[in-house]
Amino acid sequence: MKTLQCIIADDEPIARQILENYIQEVPNLELAASCKNAFEVMEVLQSTHVDILFLDINMPKLSGISLLKSLQQKPDVIITTAYPEYAVEGFELSVADYLLKPFSFERFLKAVLKVQKKSPTQNSTVPIVEEELTTSLFVKSDKKIIKINFNDIQYIEAFGNYIKIFTNEMILTPQTLSDVLTKLPKEFLKIHKSYIINFNHLKLIDGNQIVLSNSVKLPIGKSYRKDVLDKI
Repeated sequence: MKTLQCIIADDEPIARQILENYIQEVPNLELAASCKNAFEVMEVLQSTHVDILFLDINMPKLSGISLLKSLQQKPDVIITTAYPEYAVEGFELSVADYLLKPFSFERFLKAVLKVQKKSPTQNSTVPIVEEELTTSLFVKSDKKIIKINFNDIQYIEAFGNYIKIFTNEMILTPQTLSDVLTKLPKEFLKIHKSYIINFNHLKLIDGNQIVLSNSVKLPIGKSYRKDVLDKI
C-alpha cells in the first residue's frame, strides 16, 4: 500500500490541528509538514516529495492562489478555505478538490479519495477510504473526533442545535437530524421529527410506537408512519 505524503498550509493553528487530526485517522496518509505560510511550503517542496497539499487561500504575504500560480511542478492540491468565491479560480488551476470550512471528516475523506482515484498506481489504497465512508460516521464531540460504526447506532435524537447518537453510550454532537441523515445508509429512517432509527435494531411496532432491541420505545410521527410501513 502506497503511503501518501501530505503537507498543510494554513495560518490558523486550529485549522492546522483539525487537518492534522484528520490525516492521522487515515492509515495511508502521512503528514510531512504543517506550514503557517506559503514560503514554508516552498521550502518543504524543494526538499521533500509531497503527494497532497492541503492549501488555505487567505494567508499572509503570499496567498494560496498566488502560491499555486508560482509552482511549476506541484502535488495534488486540495484547497481548504472559508471563501467560496475562489472556487472557479481554484479549479482553473486544476486543484483536486475545494473544501469549504468548516468541513467534516467525511468530506475530507471524499477529497482524498478523488486524489487516490486519479493515479492507477494507488488503486490498492482506495478500498480503505471507501470502507471508512460506507461503514462509519465521524462526528465532533467535546473537542474530539469520534468514529462510530453504523451498526452500533441504535437511534438518533434531535436536541436543539445538537443531536444525541445512542450506541452503548450517548454521544452529543453539533448538527441537525437532516444533516446527519444524508450521511447514513439505507438502514436508517426518520420516524419522527425528533428521531432517526437504525432498522437493524428494530424489535417490534406497537401501535404508534417503535420498540428497539434494547427495549427503548420511540414515537412514530403521523407524517412518517407510511414511510415506516413501506420500509417494513
